[in-house]
Order: sequence, then C-alpha cells, then structure tokens
Amino acid sequence: MQSDTRPLKGAELIASYLKTLPDQPGVYRMLNAAGEVLYVGKAKSLKKRVSAYARGGVHADRLTRMVAETAEMLFITTASETEALLLESNLIKQLKPRYNVSYRDDKSFPNILLRQDHPFPQLLKHRGAKSTKGIYFGPFASAGAVTRTLNTLQRAFLLRSCSDSVFASRTRPCLLFQIKRCSAPCVGRVDEAGYRSLVEEAESFLAGKSRIVQDVLIQEMNQAADSLDFERAARLRDRLKAMSQVQSSQGVNPSTFDEADLFAAYAEGGQTCIQVFFFRAGQNWGNRPYFPRHVPDMALADVLESFIGQFYDERAAPKLLLTSEELPGKALLAEALTLRAGGKVEISMPQRGEKREIMDRALVNAREQLGRRLAENSAQAQLLEGVAEVLGLDTAPRRIEVYDNSHIQGAHAIGAFIVAGPDGFEKNQYRKFNIKTAELTPGDDYAMMREVLTRRFARLIKDESEQVVESKWRRPDLVLIDGGPGQLSVACQVFADLGVEDIDLVAISKGPDRDAGREHFYVPGKEGFRLDPKSPVLYYLQRLRDEAHRFAIGSHRKKRSAAIGANPLDEITGVGASRKRALLQHFGSARAVAAASLTDLESVAGVSETLARKIFDFFHPN
Repeated sequence: MQSDTRPLKGAELIASYLKTLPDQPGVYRMLNAAGEVLYVGKAKSLKKRVSAYARGGVHADRLTRMVAETAEMLFITTASETEALLLESNLIKQLKPRYNVSYRDDKSFPNILLRQDHPFPQLLKHRGAKSTKGIYFGPFASAGAVTRTLNTLQRAFLLRSCSDSVFASRTRPCLLFQIKRCSAPCVGRVDEAGYRSLVEEAESFLAGKSRIVQDVLIQEMNQAADSLDFERAARLRDRLKAMSQVQSSQGVNPSTFDEADLFAAYAEGGQTCIQVFFFRAGQNWGNRPYFPRHVPDMALADVLESFIGQFYDERAAPKLLLTSEELPGKALLAEALTLRAGGKVEISMPQRGEKREIMDRALVNAREQLGRRLAENSAQAQLLEGVAEVLGLDTAPRRIEVYDNSHIQGAHAIGAFIVAGPDGFEKNQYRKFNIKTAELTPGDDYAMMREVLTRRFARLIKDESEQVVESKWRRPDLVLIDGGPGQLSVACQVFADLGVEDIDLVAISKGPDRDAGREHFYVPGKEGFRLDPKSPVLYYLQRLRDEAHRFAIGSHRKKRSAAIGANPLDEITGVGASRKRALLQHFGSARAVAAASLTDLESVAGVSETLARKIFDFFHPN
C-alpha cells in the first residue's frame, strides 16, 4: 500500500502549523504554491487565529478561496498586538497581497515652511524630511494647493520667496516687489523689525488666528485713512483682500475643531473611494481621493480601517481622525497611531453637529468621485476589449507595454517603455534604459530595440525562475513596438532567443507623411493593416504610442542636459571640489585647464606635481 505523498494545502496545511504556534501576538503571511503572498494578517494570539482558518467551511467566500489557495504560511511573533498592527500595515504596503486592502501610496504631502534660520525668513513650499529649521504648516492635499496658497500669502504678507544666494546678491528690488508680492528686504525697503512684524502676522494667520490678524490690519487701515495716508491704506486693503481669498478658496472651515484628518468612504460596484480631507489650524487645507484595491465582498469598515493603518505607515497622524464608518478595531488602531505619532490620537465617527455635516459633504464627494471612476473604468474596459478584437488577441490585455527609443544621431541614446491597463497609465511602472552596447552603430534603431527588449525580458525570465514575489518587472499581456516590420522582426527574434511565450507582439508605424490616423499595424504572421480613422481604439493606441514617445524624449533630454552640464574635471581621480574650484578660478574654464602646460598646472595652489601630471595625462593621453 502506497503512502499519500501529495503536498498539504488549504485548511489541512494550516492545521499542521497549530502544534508549533505560540499563544502570542504576531503577524502571519499566507502564500500560494507559486510563492505569491495572498494575505498578511495580525493576531492577538497566532495559535487561536490560525486555528480559526484551520476549521474551514465557516468563512465568507473571500476567505474560503484564500484558505483553499494557501500552500505555505510564515509567522513573526511580536511583543504586543499594537506592534503586530504596525508591522502588518508595513508588510501590506510592501507586498500588496491579493486579499488585503492596498492602495498606491503617493509621495509625501507638501507643506508650507516659514524658515527660522535667517534674519529675514523665507516662505516656501517644502516636501520631504523636515530637516530645515522653521515652522511647518500642512499637510496640503496637493502641490497645486500649496502654490496657490503661497501666491496669495505673498500678496498678503510680502515675505520673500527667493533663495539666500539671490537675496544676498540683489542690488535693486526684483519684479515681485514691483507687483506688490514682496517687501524687498534684500535692498533695505523694510528693516529687520518691520519684516519681523510681517513674519509674526503670517505665522499667526497660518496658525489659525486669522481673525485677530485681520482685525489689527483693519484698524491700521482705518487709522491710515483717517490721517489721509491713502497710499498705505490701499496697501493694507490689498493685503486684507488677499487674506480673504485664502480663506474663501479653502471651502469649509470648521469652528468646533482645529486639527483633524477626515476619512469619508463610499463603496459601489465592488470598488471603494476614500476621500481624505486635511484640517489644520481651523482651516481646510484640501482633500484627495483614494481608490484602495480589495476583494469585492469586503466590509466597508474593514476596508477603511486597513487603509488608515497603511496611510499613516510613514507619516504622523493628527490629534483627531474623523471616520465615516465605526471601525471594528478602533481602540487598537488609535493606540498604534498614538505610539507612532508620539502624542494622543483619537478616532471618532461623528454622529451630529458640525462634524457630521462636514462628513456628509465629504461622503457626497466620495460618491461622485467613485461614480466618475466607475464610468472611466467602464470606458477603459471597452477600449481594451476593442484592442483585443482589432488585433486578434484571445482576451483583453490587462497590462500593455509600449516601447520607443530616442537619440540624436546616436548620441545620448535612451530606450524606454510605458505601461497602461484597466486603470489607465501606470506611471510608477515606467522604465528607461541607457543604451550600453559599445559597438552600436550610431542611430541603429534596430540594435537599440534589441538591447532594450533583451534586458527587459531577460530580467522577467530571471525573476520568474527565482519566483520573486514582488517583482517590478511584471509580465505584460501585450507589447506594442513603435516601428514597422523591421522592429517587429527584432522583437520576435528576442522573444525566440529568450524563450518568451504567451505575450502578444504588435508594431505600430506612422502613416504616410507621418499623418495621425493613417498608422499601419503589424502582427507576426499577418499582413499589415490599418484601422478606421474614426475608431476610438485607434485613438487609444495613438495615445499609448504618443505617451511612450513623450516619456522617451523627456528621458533623452534629461540625459543630454546632464551631459552638457558635465565637467571633465569630475572624471579625474584626486580632483575634488576644492581643487576643481582652484583650477577653474586659475584658468577660467575646463577647456583652458585642458590646454594648460604641465608647468602651469603645477603652479596652481593645492595641485601637487603628481596631480598635475595626472591632470595633464588625462587631457593628453598620447
């Protein structure tokens, strides 16, 4: 009688871990047979949580599918459930498991910085680590919101925005002074005490004391008018008007709380929109919509709770979080956020009053935003179905990669691809390649395309063979090449050499006289064809091709600009910043250094005979 040697899977496999699991808090990961992480979860007791999965047959459809796919589990014990929650949020953001809530994180939110390390402080936009000494106001929902607010604040408080080097070198007022957006402290149009008064007013205004600042300025304006100083009264009037514009552009400003982040979640059609509003110093500093990815049958409160945990993974929470749903793990989440922020964080679902009114308005925004998103996704899905139909694909592509090259007579050559799918352009997936082949004939587009495709798909094969779970080089369904039959032949050869299969290849070439609408399409084994000039699918494919061209051209221009600004002295070992400065000050330019004699080089302060010989040999190799 043969023993059953089949590998364990599903509830049976999960049950096999129970004997060795501790009754402690921790985080667990569930993986499928391919090594992909299906789910990351936390537990107050790993043993009890895993035993619940092992029982089987009592879960929602989502959990039943997840348990059935599980082929391996990994565990990490923690000192507390709070620590487990923090680790869980971090792992979800890193791994983006299929059965967890995950979302595309943005860059750090922009702030307004009022510097304090200069006698005449600068007011500027700031993003990233708060290493500069000063007062930070934010976060703002977008860089555009900061720019608009800064422009208005400059009119209201006349604070400088120029850099310290520009400030120190000015000999006369700049244009900002002429258009009444700066008080020109650089040339003494305002003394340090007067400028400090403007800084204090700006600080009070941004800290939520706008009414006090405005009342003082109104009083000063009336006094100036009474003493017939109408020019000063007009300047104060303009500043008051600018302050009013800041407040009116901020929409709803609360009176019952000063600082909070508001989360309004609305779900429909298996998708969720979460509108996040930022309130600081009693003012609304903007909002941003998020569309977290999750399985369709997940409860809205669970989606929101998981989203908030990940949202504050790399940023501190304010004193108050207002949510549209009652979170099941509110107390634990508040404790974790308090630990991370270093101050008490409260989570509340408003029931009545002003907070509830603001929440209701935010929910309307979330519902309308989701409606627009669903409409866009529906249109996008129809376009992808149309792409499959006109190109003869078996199914609608979920990931399209579009390739293009850019160079000028072979110089500074760049290859690049962009990625598109059901959610539109996925710009965080774009990639560019510096062409490295030394024996490449300048301008050989075929060889450039061969190098780019070889490097990209060799990496794909490597990651798939090593079962890399979170590879940045995911497999596309369709590769679109900007070119004709020649480029398509190169792509087919690369795929054959690497053994790449199950990826559709199509080339798109510009029509006669490069007319849009007369493009030819080439599919392996078929004659070239054209699409109806009025076809929405043609327009979509043109957009993909143009986006790839834009990205490749932009990357090429950056590389060319960097090369133009490069200094050959940077390539010489032993020539650091100070010696480079001494050489340039002595000779005037890198070209003059290259033409200098060995004796002239030795005469430069800080340049030894050995270094002079090294510099001379660098420019005169023969």
